[in-house]
Amino acid sequence: MNAKDISLAICITMIWGLNFSIIKIGLDSLDPFILTGIRFLLCAIPLVFFIKKPDVSMVYVALYGVLFGVGLWGMVTLGIYFGVSAGVASLVLQMSAFLTVIMGVFFLQEEVDAIKIVGFLLALVGIFFISNLDDGSISYLGLILVSVGAFSWSITNVIVKKSGVTRVFSFVIYSSLFSPLPLFLIAYLTQGESVFTNFMQDINYQALFSVAFQVYPTTLFGYWAWNLLIKKHNISNVAPLSLLVPIFGLLGSFIILDESIGTDKVIACALIISGLLVSSFSNRVKQYFNKVVV
Repeated sequence: MNAKDISLAICITMIWGLNFSIIKIGLDSLDPFILTGIRFLLCAIPLVFFIKKPDVSMVYVALYGVLFGVGLWGMVTLGIYFGVSAGVASLVLQMSAFLTVIMGVFFLQEEVDAIKIVGFLLALVGIFFISNLDDGSISYLGLILVSVGAFSWSITNVIVKKSGVTRVFSFVIYSSLFSPLPLFLIAYLTQGESVFTNFMQDINYQALFSVAFQVYPTTLFGYWAWNLLIKKHNISNVAPLSLLVPIFGLLGSFIILDESIGTDKVIACALIISGLLVSSFSNRVKQYFNKVVV
């Protein structure tokens, strides 16, 4: 990846990291599935009326929409609702980077060298380190839900690569059509009709800001640009960069929500960043050692 693409990836991960705290703000007044459903409804409408359909089968579009809306963000939002702090959620979700690389090997026949594996294992230690926090910033139910989100994200990455889509922005918009209905249905089945009848009473400026941030910079810009990078580069080169998300996630939760950043979290972040650097620059590391050996 060139410097321009790496800079774009860093910008995206900063937005995504902050998004966890913004979700937390929206959950103060709205049901998690309603909040997520509105997010994807506004991602699709009104843009779907002005943008051409994506140049791939609608099976890919629908599958991506359901997994992305319900499997990824529905579960992550619910995990935060059930007690996982915004910063910790951003850390746990990065298990997707490892799952994506594994799926890239099995489903896309991409190669992963030994140095990248070392980097992934190093970062994985950081992810599991965070799971043992006892400062009240995790709940095991929430942890499981966010882990489901990580698995779903890895599948959506493979779907984008496998589909061969070229109209990536259109793909994001049209796939968002398939997210709201199942999310609203889950909200109704779990909370009853009150989540709809009390909606106007529950909505406030904080919730509106939360929805707007999730719709425009996070989803429409962030996932459009991210999917472009996945389309352009090997999935094993792009996925590890998502490990920057928890750094911005922890900083965002500290600044916006006043969540503490203890020593354990700092150590976990250090491990994750170290793993990211090793895996992302594996080719340069190999070239260096080859020159030394020669």
